[in-house]
Amino acid sequence: MTATERPRRPVPARARKPLYVAVAVIAVVLGAAHVLAWQATEVSPGALVDGWRGMARFLGEALPPDLDWDEVVQPGLEACLTTLAIGLLGTTLSVPGALVLAVLGTRGRHPVVYQLSRSVMSFLRAVPDVVFALVFVTAVGLGPFAGVLALVCHNVGVMGKLWSEAVDEIDSGPADALRVSGAGAVQVLANAVLPAVVPSLVGLLLYRFDVNVRSSLVLGLVGAGGVEFLINQSIQLFEFDQMATYILMVLVLVVAVDLLSAAVRRRLSD
Repeated sequence: MTATERPRRPVPARARKPLYVAVAVIAVVLGAAHVLAWQATEVSPGALVDGWRGMARFLGEALPPDLDWDEVVQPGLEACLTTLAIGLLGTTLSVPGALVLAVLGTRGRHPVVYQLSRSVMSFLRAVPDVVFALVFVTAVGLGPFAGVLALVCHNVGVMGKLWSEAVDEIDSGPADALRVSGAGAVQVLANAVLPAVVPSLVGLLLYRFDVNVRSSLVLGLVGAGGVEFLINQSIQLFEFDQMATYILMVLVLVVAVDLLSAAVRRRLSD
């Protein structure tokens, strides 16, 4: 036996017993939670099986999609562009507010400033963008402007938190070295903080743009414009073939935005 080798000692029974007890307790609690959730949500596989006729009838009315250019395709494409514009403006217009909250919400700030900014971000994140859309629809009326305002409010809280955490996670060594050498706050920010954090901030911004485009689809249900408004309208009129066309457009839009965002993030990480 070499000097670096050590004989393995068996784990004492007393050390294993608390671990087993903890795992058993967690398993029981999770099992009970799933039973309660199953009952609360009224999950019924039998009801799903019994409803196959309704699903088949629905699919039969939705397929093939209605590809009429003047009445369906052209309005759908215009609504998709509106949805994309809502997601774009909802992302970019939230940058100033998110940046301010991110700077104020990083560690090292005055405790009052830190807690206040964190509370504001938590509030904006806690309120769903659909609720903001309902509020702004009553203020500015139906249309995409209400959707933009709703995404801005919600995205300021989400992106501010993500950015503040990204700033907190950077290596403080280069910044401390510049401060010791006599550099001012602006020089430290320009030469140490920004080069380390900008790629992460841009990547998070692109991720939020992807999410906001998807969120803007839902906002159309409450009158905030976009292609989801046409989907809801076609369902109410029982025009399921038109609905299928709009859903296909949504699928293409979401995939295209996802691929574009992923490509840009890869370029930034290279």
